[in-house]
Amino acid sequence: MQAQVGDRLHVHGRNVGNPDQLAEIVEVRGTEGSPPYVVRFPDGRETLVFPGPDCVVERN
Repeated sequence: MQAQVGDRLHVHGRNVGNPDQLAEIVEVRGTEGSPPYVVRFPDGRETLVFPGPDCVVERN
């Protein structure tokens, strides 16, 4: 998985009833665009994410 600042991380809901989540990637801490990423959710929360198989990077 490769990303750059400004891309979006799309986290698919893993269970029935859990909605997908979108977050903006605000910092890439891995080498050459690899995880982990610091992301900002629409409600303003920021967190460090190590994306799993239920995540997709959407290029900006």
